[in-house]
Amino acid sequence: MAENCTHDCSSCGENCASRDPKSFLKQPHKLSKINKVIAVVSGKGGVGKSMTSALLACAAQNAGYNAAIMDADITGPSIPKMFGIHERAMGSEAGILPVQSDRGMQVMSMNVLLNSEEDPVVWRGALIAGTVQQFWTDVVWADVDYMFIDMPPGTGDVPLTIFQSVPLDGIIVVTTPQDLVGMIVKKAVNMAAMMNIPILGIAENMSYITCPDCGRKISVFGESTVDAIALEHGIKNVVKVPIDRALARAADSGKIEEFEPNYYQDFFNKIDKQLQEKK
Repeated sequence: MAENCTHDCSSCGENCASRDPKSFLKQPHKLSKINKVIAVVSGKGGVGKSMTSALLACAAQNAGYNAAIMDADITGPSIPKMFGIHERAMGSEAGILPVQSDRGMQVMSMNVLLNSEEDPVVWRGALIAGTVQQFWTDVVWADVDYMFIDMPPGTGDVPLTIFQSVPLDGIIVVTTPQDLVGMIVKKAVNMAAMMNIPILGIAENMSYITCPDCGRKISVFGESTVDAIALEHGIKNVVKVPIDRALARAADSGKIEEFEPNYYQDFFNKIDKQLQEKK
């Protein structure tokens, strides 16, 4: 038991021997059917967690699975725009229904609940965390093989709520090449270790740019350190994604599902194989 323990485990991130980590897990909606859940995290904003979540979900769809995305970034939601979703979510007597993209991706995000997608969400942490929890308990997710949770940056209320409330199969840590971001990533890795959540892989976005004339890879933000970080923490799966204007255009225009090639396809396939072997 931690020093100065308040005995209120719901707001505590300590990994005490006296607590059962499964005791805070929340059941999904009684009509939901969800197989595997993966959270996409980082200790810093602006590294491409939403893009990673979107492309991983698309990779799962490409592999023949039914995929879904829970957009847990309540104050900065961007997933609906990437999938060209602008309508509001509907409800029934059973519960809230996720919005679906043109290709059947199930999405729940704060932006599909607002009167206008440009309305700001000016809420305190406890209310934000409670809303994210409701995305798990009150939304009817239909026949989901893989759910990806797009997390807000940092290691605060929402990540703690997700880690404690949702039965995660693992997390993907997102980074960019700078040394400073590498330090922040280690915070996310260490938080996952504290919460006994397995790390399935590391994704390094903006890793390089390919010269259009000679094809040489140019490290715009410095040499990558992701391999060293992965080795340090025993993480097998690593993907390095370039800066690609075509990818940015696809996301901005709501056509992320149409983008090819999917830089995360091989990465997802390895993670899928790893999880299948754990059965």
